[in-house]
Order: sequence, then structure tokens, then C-alpha cells
Amino acid sequence: MESHTRHPAATNPTQYNINAIARLEHEALGRRTLAERFSDAITRLVGNVGFLIAQLILIVGWALVNLHMIRGVKAFDPFPFGILSVVVSTESVFLTIFVLISQTRMSRQSERRAHLDLQVSMLSEQELTTLLQMLQKLCQHMGVNVDSSKQEVQSFSKTTDVEKLASELEDKLPDE
Repeated sequence: MESHTRHPAATNPTQYNINAIARLEHEALGRRTLAERFSDAITRLVGNVGFLIAQLILIVGWALVNLHMIRGVKAFDPFPFGILSVVVSTESVFLTIFVLISQTRMSRQSERRAHLDLQVSMLSEQELTTLLQMLQKLCQHMGVNVDSSKQEVQSFSKTTDVEKLASELEDKLPDE
């Protein structure tokens, strides 16, 4: 008696795919450089409503103090708030850099996913083409009349020229 070990995807394909995607995501996060981890942490910290509210409170408080609107508190940065301008400008520069580092990493990850998706799609197309060719031969062998859909089946059973498709698509897409 021959022992067959089934691929995990055969038992529960959905769960297998979820686990595979989660594993790929964890691996991608693990490959981040120290700078990318730091940038992602900063981006998570500042990319929320709490940070926005803290910024608003800081700026309004700064303005109230330095416009002498709070009695007993001495102004330290009179209008036009030169120190505040430097602080906010410097913060903006650094936050922009952190966001760009995170976006660059996410863009690379997105490109990898797109390449993987393209590879899987191409393999699926090749498998389906082979299956259609086999079915067509089986129908012929069994004497099944498929004349009504023969033209359509024959066009689908031809191997797709991916480079030709990409070139045609490129010609028809609008320029940026």
C-alpha cells in the first residue's frame, strides 16, 4: 500500500493561503533595515489623530503664551514666532524623510507582490492552456462533438504570448 502525503493546500486551501500570506508578510517585516524599522515606528506614531491633536494643542498653546493671552506666563517667542517656525520646519523635514523611507520600502514590497502575482497568473494560464488542450484531445478521442465551441476553445488553448500582450497593453494605455 502506497502512502500519499497530501500537500497542506489540498486539505484546506483557504487556510493554507492565509498562512502563506501571513508568513510572507512576517518575513518581509523581518527583512527591514534598522532605519526602515525606525521610520515605520515614527510613521505609526505620527500618523494618527492623537498626534494631530497634540500638534494643535502645542501650536495654540505656544501662540496663546507668546501673544500674552495667559496672565502670569512670560512670552519666550514673540510674534511672528521665529522659534516655533524653526521647530515646525525642522519637524516637517524629518517627518517627510521618515514617511518617504517607509513609502519606499512599501513600494518595493508592492513591486515584489506584483511580480509574484504575475508569475502565479502566468503559471495558471499555462496550466489552463494545457488542461484545455487535454480536454480537447479527450473530446476528440471520445467522439464528443464540440463544433459549436471549437473556435473559442481553440483560441483559448493556444499559449498566450505574454510579451506581445504587455506590448499591446503598453501601446493602448495613456501616457502619464
